Amino acid sequence: MGNIVFYGLAPHPPILLPEVGGRESEKVNSTFSSMEEFAGRVAASGAEILVIISPHGSVFSDGVAINGSKILSGDLRMFRADLEFEYNNDHEMIQEIIEQARQVGITAVEIDDGLAGEYGISVKLDHGVLVPIYFFNRAGIDLPIVSISMSMLPFEELYMFGFAVKKAVETRGCKAAVVASGDMSHRLTREAPAGYSPEGELFDRKIVELLKNKDFRGVINIDRNMAESAGECGLRTLIMMLGAMDGEDVDAEVLSYEGPFGVGYLVAAFTPTGRPAEGILAQLFEDRREKTVNRRKGESIPVTLARNALEAYVKKGRRIVPDTDEDTGLLLEEQAGVFVSLKKQGQLRGCIGTVMPTTDNIGQEIVQNAISAGTRDPRFNPVREDELDELVYSVDILRPPERIQGPDQLDVKRYGVIVRSGRKSGLLLPNLEGINTVEEQVEIARQKAGISPGEPVELERFEVIRYY
Repeated sequence: MGNIVFYGLAPHPPILLPEVGGRESEKVNSTFSSMEEFAGRVAASGAEILVIISPHGSVFSDGVAINGSKILSGDLRMFRADLEFEYNNDHEMIQEIIEQARQVGITAVEIDDGLAGEYGISVKLDHGVLVPIYFFNRAGIDLPIVSISMSMLPFEELYMFGFAVKKAVETRGCKAAVVASGDMSHRLTREAPAGYSPEGELFDRKIVELLKNKDFRGVINIDRNMAESAGECGLRTLIMMLGAMDGEDVDAEVLSYEGPFGVGYLVAAFTPTGRPAEGILAQLFEDRREKTVNRRKGESIPVTLARNALEAYVKKGRRIVPDTDEDTGLLLEEQAGVFVSLKKQGQLRGCIGTVMPTTDNIGQEIVQNAISAGTRDPRFNPVREDELDELVYSVDILRPPERIQGPDQLDVKRYGVIVRSGRKSGLLLPNLEGINTVEEQVEIARQKAGISPGEPVELERFEVIRYY
C-alpha cells in the first residue's frame, strides 16, 4: 500500500526567485533559505510523485480541476524571467483521484488538451506550481507531477477531497509528496498591492499558531470574515492538503514566515511519524450543522422570510406568501426597496434588490428579491438545493434616496450611494466588507453603471436598515 511521505505549505511569489526579483529577492532571503530546506526534505522523503495544489489554475465553484495535459510545462516569461519547466504527468494517478473523489460525492475533472482547447482553458503550469518547482529543480528532483487547482467548494468538501487524494495514493501503491501552494495575507501594509487591512496580520498570526499547534480543525473553522478581509490565497489549498493528512500524526514545523512586500510568505513542513491520529472529517460536518442551527436561532424576521422564500422556491418551485401574524405584520404594512444578499463560505453567492418598492409591501419585496438573488443574479449559477444550508442571508430595507451635492456628503458606513449619468446608474450598499473609503464606494458604483472615469455624474445617498 502506498503512502504520503511529506506534506508542505509553500509560498509562490515570483519575486522570490533572483531571476525575477533581482536585488529585491534579497528582502526574502529567509523564505528562499526555507524553500531550499523544504525542497531538500522532499528529495530525502523518498517520494515518487509530487502532488501540487495551486490557487491560480482553473478554479471551479462546484468541483476540482486537475491538469490533464500530456506533458506539464510552463514558464515565467510574464515575470520577465527566461525560466522554462517541463515535467511528466501521471494520468493513472489522476484517474484514481477522480474515482476516489467520486466515491465521497465530489466532482473532479481532468482538463486534458482537448477539453482545454474546447473551453479556452490554459493548461500551462501557473506560478503557483512553478515557483515551488524551481526549488525542486535546484534540489535535483525530477518526478512526475499531478497539478491540482483549488476549488470554491465548501471547506469541509475541500478537506474531503484531500482525503480522496490520500486514498488514491494508497490505492496506487506509491510514495507521494503533497504540497499546498499559497501565500498568506496580501494586505499586511499600506503599501501592499491589494491595499491594507488590519485583519491581514491577525489572520497570518493565527494560521502560524494553528499550524504550530497542529490544530487543523481550527484552520478549517477560522473566521471567514477575517480570512476574506486578509486577502489570502493559500487557505483553500492548505485545507485540501490537510485533508490528505486526516487520521495521521505528523511533526509540524514552521520553517519561516515573513512579509516584506505586504504579502505573507509562510513555509511549513509536516512529516508523518507513522503513528495514527484522530481523524476530524466527520466532526467537520457536525461543526457545520451546528453552525447552521445556531445561526438560524438568532436570525431576524426579515432574514427568516428571505430564507423560507428561497428554500421553498428551490425545493418545490413554490412562491410563498408572507404570513399575516404578529411577527411579520409590520412587513406587510409598509412599502420600501429591499436588497437580499447571499453569502456562501464568506463569498458572495447572489445579491438582487430594488431601490424603490415594486410590490404591495416589504414582505412581498423580500420574497421576490430573495428568489431573484438565489436564481437570477447573472453573475452566478442558480442556487442548488444542496447549497441551501450553507447560505448566509442579509436583508437591507432601503429608505428613500436623496440627491446630494458631492462625495463630501457621503459616509461609507452609514450611506449607500447611487451614481447616475444619463440613463446609466449604479448602486452600492453601505457598510460593505472591503469598502473603506467614499472614493472606493463611488468608483465601484461607477464601474457597475458602466460610467467612464471623468464622466460627470449625479450622486444620491440612502440609508438602510440591515437585518441578519
